[in-house]
Amino acid sequence: MKLLRQLPVVALLALSLVSCSTENLNDTADSLAENLVSPAAKAIEIEILDIINDHRLSQGLDPLNDMKVVKSVAFSHTDYMVDKNVVSHDNFYKRSTYLKENAGASKVSENVAYGYTSAESVVNAWLKSESHKANIEGDYTNFDVSAEQNDEGKWYYTNIFIKR
Repeated sequence: MKLLRQLPVVALLALSLVSCSTENLNDTADSLAENLVSPAAKAIEIEILDIINDHRLSQGLDPLNDMKVVKSVAFSHTDYMVDKNVVSHDNFYKRSTYLKENAGASKVSENVAYGYTSAESVVNAWLKSESHKANIEGDYTNFDVSAEQNDEGKWYYTNIFIKR
């Protein structure tokens, strides 16, 4: 019976940790460019990038380089999630297309999350999920992350990976 009471919590957690999504192929990247901003990195964001690269190094993988355009695209999506008060991969196709056209990406993926209060907790959650871990350990060259808080102080995260 205890397991049945925990099932909704597990289901909600699983929904908040979706690794990747595609969007309608009719989307275009044009409107994305109009809204791109590249804010200065927050301490939590720098820590997330460092933890991910430390993990990659521990697995014998090359570290990833941060990239301003990837940061801008991640920020636009995190800002969107905060405005909508929902964790999602909405408009992933737009972000992917934009990065392919403007950052020389041949491959794009993202991890999103909500509610974690520290860099370590969000990265640990991603590493416990096979699909998120696959992105973190994937064949990528660059990445960046955006972490933003809503009015109630809840954190939203978008971590984008690209291969150039």
